[in-house]
Amino acid sequence: MELLETGGRARTVKRCSGSGPALPWDRFSAWLECVCVVTFDLELGQAIELVYPHDMRLTEKEKTSICYLSFPDSYSGCLGDTQFSFRIRQTMGHKLSMNGDEETYNRDAPVVLQRDRAHYYGFVYFRQVKDSTVKRGYFQKSLVLISRLPFVNLFHSLLQLVAPEYFEKLEPCLEAVCNEVDQWPAPVPGKLLSLPVMGVVIQVRIPSRKDKLGTSPLKQANQENLLPAPMVIPTVNELDLFGCFQSILIHIQMLWELMLLGEPLIVMATSPKISSDTVLALTSCIAPLRYCCDYRPYFTIHDTEFKEYTTRTQAPPNVTLGVTNPFFIKTFQHWPHIIRIGEVRMSGDLPKQIKVKKLMKLRTLDTKPGIYTSYKTFLHKDKTLIKRLLKGIQRKRPAEVQSVIVRLHLLELTQSFIIPLERYVASLMPLQRTITAWKNPPQIRPFIKEEFMKTLEYAGPQLTSVQKGDWIGLYRRFLKSPNFDGWFRMRYQEMCKKLEILHLEVLCEADLLMWVREKSEVEVVDLVLKLREKLIKARVHQLPVREDLLEKLELYLETVISSLPDDLQVVLHRH
Repeated sequence: MELLETGGRARTVKRCSGSGPALPWDRFSAWLECVCVVTFDLELGQAIELVYPHDMRLTEKEKTSICYLSFPDSYSGCLGDTQFSFRIRQTMGHKLSMNGDEETYNRDAPVVLQRDRAHYYGFVYFRQVKDSTVKRGYFQKSLVLISRLPFVNLFHSLLQLVAPEYFEKLEPCLEAVCNEVDQWPAPVPGKLLSLPVMGVVIQVRIPSRKDKLGTSPLKQANQENLLPAPMVIPTVNELDLFGCFQSILIHIQMLWELMLLGEPLIVMATSPKISSDTVLALTSCIAPLRYCCDYRPYFTIHDTEFKEYTTRTQAPPNVTLGVTNPFFIKTFQHWPHIIRIGEVRMSGDLPKQIKVKKLMKLRTLDTKPGIYTSYKTFLHKDKTLIKRLLKGIQRKRPAEVQSVIVRLHLLELTQSFIIPLERYVASLMPLQRTITAWKNPPQIRPFIKEEFMKTLEYAGPQLTSVQKGDWIGLYRRFLKSPNFDGWFRMRYQEMCKKLEILHLEVLCEADLLMWVREKSEVEVVDLVLKLREKLIKARVHQLPVREDLLEKLELYLETVISSLPDDLQVVLHRH
């Protein structure tokens, strides 16, 4: 396969941070990296026809991945319009650091909605229709939005507006849309945003880290002054869990445990839409915990990580992959957990539930739907939830309500599991009274697994959950998982930052001028350098320290420097 698009030049603008005027594509870049058009060329196969903005640089690897992942494979037989998602690893060499606005967004957004430093999300609108004017007999083209933000609902809604129009009017339409996105306000968590595009105003609210968990998403409100009425997107990212899981509802407990433990998992589906929606729904099962393993909502044999993920020389990696090609049944036979999802079949009013089957029953040809695993759950199945959902189906309860029931159940389960860990980690933090101005902040105590396990006897999940089973065994397994490593690393960084803030506040309140009177020049210079470093850190990382305290410390610093000999003052002002 070759690519029509040659390597682009580097984006010439720099994103600004702060309150300065926005540069060209600055606001666009806050939402999207680029928009790609992928077509089928008889001689080249899948090929990138257009990248917009034109100066966006994608590596050859990234272009190849986007090309193959933007078309359903030939086994899916997708006719008409279909939408799905993918996720690719960013090629090494691209910047992994973020600017101030991006850091602020990640600080304020829930962890599951943070901007991804190492991956791109792709949101695809694919059209395949019969066309006698084309040699192959079919018009095949995809419009793809590439972003670092996992806003699956928002971007697919945007594609529904833009793609049909683009297929009719082509590039001028796309350029106009990109220019409109470049006028959008920044994606600020907790704020109601109006996003105008193609004569429609999309209204969204990105959740904030401060939101109460389990609260209902955006309702239609404050719209009386907006004409025409806005297109309200209740949630930027939450999928219809009930719809995604309707044939595996009775196994929700098992799926939650597999995702919590970061077990290697394959989802085999009949289309990229079912595959990608199921994988995204699974990774969201353990929210507000972040799923820290790799996941690919749609994965093909052309993927750059294909060899890495299919090797039999080592244990399967901790990833969740969504696939549609039957070839993968043979390739992944050695994986411990495989979900084979067919078309949803009804048994009376109820969707037929697929069964758990032994891995040895996984056939290369004609594999029947089922969950192929030998995994035994630690917790007992919640029969009350299943009965409630099945009763809801019989009573024709709206799918949105069913979805909320599933989401709240999983949220409560995850919270019950994580609260004892949060409580123990909080106890590792030094007492505030041990933080003094004249010493380095005290160390955070290490996480001792056995010490934590003992706390479960009196402060375990039994305080908040009625769920029965082997919670202790589940914790022991979790403490060895990538999800625990990722969660604890993030909590440790937060605690280090909190210590920095507390130490800075103590320093701001201390009488530094009195302290330096009795100190040697070397000690004073050392203090000046350390204080300056702390002030820079506070500004760069936008630590939540009162501005008047920082100004007070800067004034102290200048006064201390002025008390030193002239030659030292010159040196310190220079550096």
